[in-house]
Order: sequence, then C-alpha cells, then structure tokens
Amino acid sequence: MTENSAATAGHQAHGGARTVTPLDLAKGLPALVADLPQVLRGLRIVRFSKSSHHNSIGRTFQEWAVKQPDAPFLRFLGTELSYGEANRRANRIAEVLRARGVTRGDTVGICMVNRTEVMLCILGATKLGATVGLLNHHQRGEVLDHSQKIIESRVVLLGAECAEAYTSIPREDWGGEILAVDAPQDLPYRDFAAGTRPDALADLPWLDDELAALGEDVGRENPPEAAETVGREKAYYVFTSGTTGLPKASTMTHHRWYRALAGFGLSGVRLKKDDVLLCPLPMYHNNALTVGLGCVLASGACLAIEEHFSASKFWDQARAAGATAAIYIGEICRYLLNQDPGPGDRDHAVRIVVGNGLRPEIWEAFRERFGIERICEFYAASECNIAFVNAFDVDKTTGYCPMNYALVEYDDDTGEPKRGPDGKLRRVGKGSVGLLLSGISDSQPFDGYTDAEATEKKIIRDAFSDGDAWFISGDLMLDQGLSHASFVDRLGDTFRWKGENVATTQVEGAISARDEVDQAVVYGVAMPGADGKAGMAAVRLHHKGDFDGAALAEHLREALPSYAVPLFIRLSQELEQTSTYKSRKTELRDQAYNTEKFDDPLYVLTSDKGYVEYYEGAENDVVSGSA
Repeated sequence: MTENSAATAGHQAHGGARTVTPLDLAKGLPALVADLPQVLRGLRIVRFSKSSHHNSIGRTFQEWAVKQPDAPFLRFLGTELSYGEANRRANRIAEVLRARGVTRGDTVGICMVNRTEVMLCILGATKLGATVGLLNHHQRGEVLDHSQKIIESRVVLLGAECAEAYTSIPREDWGGEILAVDAPQDLPYRDFAAGTRPDALADLPWLDDELAALGEDVGRENPPEAAETVGREKAYYVFTSGTTGLPKASTMTHHRWYRALAGFGLSGVRLKKDDVLLCPLPMYHNNALTVGLGCVLASGACLAIEEHFSASKFWDQARAAGATAAIYIGEICRYLLNQDPGPGDRDHAVRIVVGNGLRPEIWEAFRERFGIERICEFYAASECNIAFVNAFDVDKTTGYCPMNYALVEYDDDTGEPKRGPDGKLRRVGKGSVGLLLSGISDSQPFDGYTDAEATEKKIIRDAFSDGDAWFISGDLMLDQGLSHASFVDRLGDTFRWKGENVATTQVEGAISARDEVDQAVVYGVAMPGADGKAGMAAVRLHHKGDFDGAALAEHLREALPSYAVPLFIRLSQELEQTSTYKSRKTELRDQAYNTEKFDDPLYVLTSDKGYVEYYEGAENDVVSGSA
C-alpha cells in the first residue's frame, strides 16, 4: 500500500481521523504565535527539565501565592478562595499532619469528594513533602481495602461524607491513622448537610478541631519542605480505574507533574490569569489533578470545581462559576450533545475545552453547537511518561508530541510488540495504526507502579537498539504524520473478526451517531466453529428513542467496513461504568448472547431485514452465513 492510499484507509477506517498536513498546522499558527513565549517556555521545560530540579507542586503554588495573594484560586458552589488564603490554610493542614508524625516521603491518603477541602488537603500534604494517595471515594470493601493497603498511608484524611466507604472495611484493616474532615458546605449531590458528623465516625479525631487549636500565626510561613522537594520525589498516587481486576497505583512524581504543567498548560491550553477552568471531574483522576491544576498553575488562573458532573446542569454551572474554559474526559462531550438543545447552549463564556476522548464523529457538532473556539484534545495516561496535545488546533487529533515515542507493529494474537527477523521492532508508516511505545531515559523517566513486577511487565527492552527500554502503553494510535497521532483503541478492547482487527471505539462512535442512541458499548464474543470474535453491542437508547433494527443496520453498513458491523445488539436500561466513564465490559463479554444470563432484549443481524429479535440457534446461522 502506498503512503497516500494508507492515509486514505486510515481516514476511512478510524472514525474520521486523518493524516495531518502543513496546511492544518498553519491554521493554528496565528494563535500559537501570539502565545509564542510561553509555548517555547513550555517546550523547553518538557525537553530539558530534570528530576533533580526543585519543581514541586507546593513550591509552584506558593510562588503564585506570593505574586498574587488576592487573585482567585478556587471556586466551589458559590464560594471563592484566594491564592493567599488557600496557601495559608494549606500550610495549617501541613502543620497538623506534621504533628501527626507525617514527614517527607510518607504517604497521606485522601478519601473525599470534590470540595474546597480536598484541594487544600492535597496542597498541604505535598507542601510537607508527603505523597498523596488519592483514594476513589466510590470504592467499597475489597477494592477499597486493596487500594488503601498498597499506598501504606501514615495518615488518611477522610471526608465526613465518605462514612459508608470507611465502614465498608473493618477499622482494624485500615492502614494509618484516620483523621476525619468536616464538610462546611452542603453537598447536594451526596445529599449531605454541612457540619454533619456521622455516628460511624464518632470515635475519630477531626481535622477541623485540630486546626482550631492551632495559633492564629500558624500558616503564615511556608513549610521548608516545599522548597526542598525535588522532581524525582513522589507527588501522588493515582489508581488506574481499568475495566477489569483490582486497581493499580501509578506513581506521579513532581517532575512529571511539572512537565505536564509545561506541556499542557504553557504550550497547549495557554490560559490567562483571568481565566476560570471548570473541572467537574473527581480529584482522584489525573485529568483533574495533573491537567486541570497544572493548566491553572501554569498561568495563575482560577480553578472552579464541581461536586459531580451533570450533563443537564453543566452549562448552568459554567455560567455560575464564570468559566472561560472547561476540562472533559471520555463520554462527557457526547452526554452534553445528547441533551435537548436550549438557549443556554451558547449562553456561556467557555471558549476552550481540554481533555481526551472526544470522538472524531462528534467533534464538529460539539464545537458548532456550543460555540467552542478551541478544542485542546490530548492523549495521556496515568502511568505513561509522554503525552500528545493539540496545540495547533487541528481537528480530530490528539495532537503533537515533542517527546520520544514510536508506533510499532504488534502481534494480533498476543498484543505484544512484534519483532522482525533481526529481533528488533518495526515502526508503522504514516496513515497506519501501531502500538504506542514511549522511550524511557533520564530525561523521560517511567515512574511505574507501587508493584515492581507490574512495572517491569510494561517495559520492553532492546527494542530498536541494544540496551534501550520502552514503556508499552497498550494503546493503538493512528500515525497522522508531523508528530501527530489519533487514538484508535485500547489493545485489550480490539478484537479480530474475519481476519480483520475491529476497533471498538470506531464501532461505538458509529452506533452513537444515531439520534436514538444514548450510549453504546462494543465488545467481541466467541462464536461456535468460528475463528476470532464477533462484534456485539450493548446499547442504551435515549429516553425518546425507539429501536429500528432495519434502520440501524443500514446506517452501520454505510458507516463501517462489513467485518466491523456488530452481529448482535443488546438493548440495556443501564450500562455500568467506572467513575471515569469507562465502560465495564467483562460481565457483558461473559454473558455474550446467552439470554439465560440476562433479561435485556437481544437482536441479531440478518442479511435482508437488518436486526431482528434473537431466535434459538441464531449464532449458528450467523456463522454459516444463512442469517
């Protein structure tokens, strides 16, 4: 296949993503040139900052507190905190933690919903030189117990609203001392009243009581550890949400966080001091803490956090916060598009959105309907040591990566990078899909997980030259040229049918393009007497939608290659997701088309009538081609 034909195939096969031309980059140059000094500064930091430098979260934040103490830093439910006051309060929390025995290098667990105090606790702990362990407040029992044990906290700061999570683990199994944290405001989504101290937490000490006992002067001076902390030290642990198995705690060092501030904040998003970034994502997610906080502290802007994402209230929240920018993840943009159009769609000041997972199929519709000037899509992962960012405002791309990476051929059966006759890996060409690898070096370190064995499993050595090392992302990317790439699929989600690789994200995008569809989850299921796996989709219809099997089949046959059209459609009332909007596919795969395991309506694809109600033995007809 020639380069041009490969590029065309890539455009057709991956949801509208395409190769990038110099003309595409030229369109974004005027805005880029206007911000050139900070763009270049960001790129210099990404390329040349070292893990031995004193670039910590605490130091970066308190430098802004000195420069602009009265400027707004944090907004939440109608309240506002300035940089100076937030710094003073974070310092006081650091002193309480110090009195509890927390020293530089210890871990402080935090289990709390989005509210002002969660950010102050994060800042207080990192300013003390401690590592923050961001526990998912949605977790319970075995999963939460696993998470809190592997970070080995000296102290856990537990929100009063998280009593249910706390009691899901026996008290004696909790690691570290538990310090409860009051909620001074009502938390509407949790239906939690301000100042409530649940009976289940009655035997715990309270952070607020210990803060009240401190002298008034405490907090005016910054902890010395904030200036002493170097980049290689751990800033926080983020748990990979995943869709299978127990979570893994990936490490984020101060060095990686600061490079993210530079790449995303200075070179990519480029907020100004008077900007307000709306963040409805939980603070235990990297998009919120690394990208959101990083972009804000790159420019001294304001961060507006919401307790919980709500599609129906999102633009009201943006107006109330005075937001000029917003951060998204996963399906949030499609959830917003699925809302009925209204006058508030453009009655807001949001001009730029930043995030990952905006599908090419809805890119233009989202930009046009909500009047967004710039979409700063990016690619990153909690454990990955590189990132792509759409700094040039090119449509339908995760953007540009100035760091060392490779897109390589991979084995369809094992998912492992494929070695050639010489024992080395082979890169794919422009317009082709490959497995993303990122180089590991002193300037581009891989921080890994708390589990050393899990860390080593993600590294491939002697890939292109003897002695080199690369991180295996597990993500398939389309090489768009000019150091740009677009996300195609997770390797574990891709499946083979009729000798072809099927990207679940592409199929999900095609199904979701139908007006009646609210959500779609695509996965492969084993078929009797057939190699590979057949496509199956669990679909939740919009509240006003009716299922038309013939129309859906016609649409998918026009939008997808024949091998990618799902053979089964399951209509589901609810589709379970992780707290970061990733679909949980394991149970769906296990149930497949066995109607004894679920009550949802099931449809099968036929050659002449589209999708019809499933009948006994339909899977055999599908395989034989007689359906």
